[in-house]
Amino acid sequence: MTDKPKRPRDTNQLAHMIAGIATGEDVKHEPDTSGQRKGGLKGGKSRSERLTPEERSEIAKKAAKARWVK
Repeated sequence: MTDKPKRPRDTNQLAHMIAGIATGEDVKHEPDTSGQRKGGLKGGKSRSERLTPEERSEIAKKAAKARWVK
């Protein structure tokens, strides 16, 4: 891996990072991922609750086919 920090997508954060590098500060960009974890935990469960058994079966068949297509 490289020693360079990952560049942020936000323009203001990128400008801050470039200014920090230019002045010699130790700059590390760590994006806020606190909200992503919650959404991932409840997404699949709520989706499976609203699907009918036939829809779940179709999704499972499609997934199995995709795994075996190789």
